[in-house]
Amino acid sequence: MKQTIILIAFTIMSLFASAQSKDETKIAELTEKMRLAMISGNKTELENLASANLTYGHSTGKIQDKAAFVTALSTKASDFKAIELSEQSITVAGNTAIVRHILRADTNDGGIPGKANLGIVLVWEKEAGAWKLLARRAFKISY
Repeated sequence: MKQTIILIAFTIMSLFASAQSKDETKIAELTEKMRLAMISGNKTELENLASANLTYGHSTGKIQDKAAFVTALSTKASDFKAIELSEQSITVAGNTAIVRHILRADTNDGGIPGKANLGIVLVWEKEAGAWKLLARRAFKISY
């Protein structure tokens, strides 16, 4: 009887760990899709990835809602030429996922070339079975 209980507990924990890693893999894929959409400015892709309740925070303190975020990237008012992500970690807790990474980018906002070196925190939320970007916060880093 004791072995049966241990076996059942182990099976349940294994299933939970497997589901967790599937969600982490999905979030990593979506984060990569977001990176590519931010470079391309693909309006449909940006709209599909973002929650209707998106709050998108810049390192300058500027906050955008979904419409402003999508418009800025799709019109190239905010123009990323290249984005590199590193030091990424993903934590999934139920229907919420937190992604942390370093973003290094080449920009061309308003025709002025620039560079970004930022720490990023993304919050993804599962809405009706699909993960959507709910929040993003950027902060300046010195390295």
